[in-house]
Amino acid sequence: MVSTGPQKGQYSLNSKEKAVLCAAYALEKKALNVRILQVRELSSITDFMLIASGTSDRQVQAVVESVRLGLKKNHQISPIALEGVKEGRWALIDYGDVMVHIFQQPVREFYDLDGLWSEAPEVDVPEKYGWERKTSSR
Repeated sequence: MVSTGPQKGQYSLNSKEKAVLCAAYALEKKALNVRILQVRELSSITDFMLIASGTSDRQVQAVVESVRLGLKKNHQISPIALEGVKEGRWALIDYGDVMVHIFQQPVREFYDLDGLWSEAPEVDVPEKYGWERKTSSR
């Protein structure tokens, strides 16, 4: 379970906090290779871009729902748009200042957003949210 920080309504999240929470909610559903890129200096569209992978259409859909519901229930933040969820190959959640891309790995490799935004500084995802290190250290 993601620690949501301050209780509902205490303050609004800044873009970086929102991006980190999106990563945390994605990792709750065991998303792979989760990266947060700060693109505000490179793009007029958004401030942060989260890129993550799922192993199947169902996992991509589950990751999207975890992010969407986590922000909605805990912070009253709804996306501006959702795309590609039904197909589950590449889903986009648009929060305006944060864009979340969840791919199946072959689709991620094909579109290579990681390479396209390679000049963007990466924001560290706090270790407490990672599941891979937790399972490998047991």
